[in-house]
Amino acid sequence: MSRQSISFTKPNDDWLKAMVASQEYSSKSELINDLVRQARHQQAKINWIQQKLARAEKSGFSLLHKKEILRQANSRIHD
Repeated sequence: MSRQSISFTKPNDDWLKAMVASQEYSSKSELINDLVRQARHQQAKINWIQQKLARAEKSGFSLLHKKEILRQANSRIHD
């Protein structure tokens, strides 16, 4: 595992310490790794949506109703 040295603002450091103190996480490192995992997952979703939008813009109009398009998009995101 790679070791890093990072600095936090006081409010962010206080929040990190509070999360560890609440026993939600066992260490700041565990919490930071979890936040990075969440950010990576969110970025993957954003990339997927951007790809779908780019493809949709190139394909022209859809005959599907808005609700059906949203249902399909949501089912694919959660797969």
